[in-house]
Amino acid sequence: MAGSLPELVRSSCQHATFPQVCVHTLSVYNPPANTPRELALAAIKVSISRASKVSDYLSGMQKEANKREKGAVKDCATQISDSVDNLKKTLGEIKELKRGTFRWQMSNAETWVSAALTNEDTCLDGFKEVAGTVRSDVKKKVTNVAKVTSNALYLINRLDHP
Repeated sequence: MAGSLPELVRSSCQHATFPQVCVHTLSVYNPPANTPRELALAAIKVSISRASKVSDYLSGMQKEANKREKGAVKDCATQISDSVDNLKKTLGEIKELKRGTFRWQMSNAETWVSAALTNEDTCLDGFKEVAGTVRSDVKKKVTNVAKVTSNALYLINRLDHP
């Protein structure tokens, strides 16, 4: 039925860490995913896209930040850039899943996405001593990235042997 939520997205996202975010980001993904692997790949791509936008935002913000903010923004930019790198490695690994190396590849992917989540968390830790709109803006953007990254990890963990 036109306009209805794709069944794969609904059933896959219902137990995700952030189910509403999962449904919202993946139900509009184009082209629509037809398999759990395609859905996991879409989730990783969404995470890469959002993390890249936050990385660009932080790079621009470094020029405007005061001294206290600048250190936190610079550290956060490095953490988010590292997250993007880890997510890109994950994307490549999930694209190339093979029967004989499936467990090893899944372990790599899970490790890299977990590292991306840790980087996102570490980024936010750096803003504990920063007040005002910079802190709230960065927290909002990075938290959004962490939510889609967490959902990507959930969908990766659900994959079966090819």
